[in-house]
Amino acid sequence: MNPEQLKNIYVSGPNNQLIPLSTVASINHKTVARSLNRMQQLNAVTISGVPAVSLDAALKFLQNEANKILPKGYVLDYTGESRQLQTEGSKFLGVFLLSLVLIFLVLAAQFNSFRDPFIILLGSVPLAMFGAGLFMFLKMPFGQFFTDRWTTSFNIYSQVGLVTLVGLVSKNGILIVQFANELQRQGLTKLAAVAQAARIRLRPIMMTSVATVAGHFPLTLVTGAGAAARNSIGLVLVGGMTIGTIFTLFIVPSLYMLIAKEHHEKSLMDVGWDDTPEDVDLTPEMAPALAPDGNGNGWKKA
Repeated sequence: MNPEQLKNIYVSGPNNQLIPLSTVASINHKTVARSLNRMQQLNAVTISGVPAVSLDAALKFLQNEANKILPKGYVLDYTGESRQLQTEGSKFLGVFLLSLVLIFLVLAAQFNSFRDPFIILLGSVPLAMFGAGLFMFLKMPFGQFFTDRWTTSFNIYSQVGLVTLVGLVSKNGILIVQFANELQRQGLTKLAAVAQAARIRLRPIMMTSVATVAGHFPLTLVTGAGAAARNSIGLVLVGGMTIGTIFTLFIVPSLYMLIAKEHHEKSLMDVGWDDTPEDVDLTPEMAPALAPDGNGNGWKKA
């Protein structure tokens, strides 16, 4: 049936008489949308794209341009990963600081000192964050490049990886600082203790770091559905652990020399015993027995 045939359809009119539809209706041709998209019961237009910069920077740019162009009454809303970043991304700083405070307090209780946890966190966490940031923000500004698949954005999944990275990279500093303190208690100087600790602890540090990197590296190779989330976590952990471990071996000993305290103090059990001569016989001698002198001159030895 075409539009012309619709005009010839008869319908009931006044006094139940049949009249053609063309007497009461007309046909107008116009172009309309195939479907009307709605979001939260409001008419909506969906804008999709692949950002050339980080997702957070792209959303900020979109918001600023929308404020300049859109008339009053129009609002922006987000779906998917963008919505998740907008609603939960602002909480990252608080969660990150809370993780640092919790790790600091646990290490302070373990080392019975506030200096050693500060050395561990300051010597390892910033370097690991730098290594992870390289894979989040180091994208080539000109077109496609072969390193693009090895970069990610600052999204909710990379934020989870950064919080996890704080705990993983701290163990490198713990191994060095704890062993250096033990060597100082054995009589070594601070410089000799931290140098020997870094040399002896190199093997366990490399073993645990390589195992961590090898365990998370398959996440960077995932493809298909959900690959972006796994790639983000994998790139952050692999990059942060690799670069953080390399520089921790040099930065933590340097900070240890500047901040750590001496651990040569004598224990309380040894105080007061060092001045006692070892060869002195402290066994008391019996006093000689005395007997009356027969000459009336007093007493004599028996």
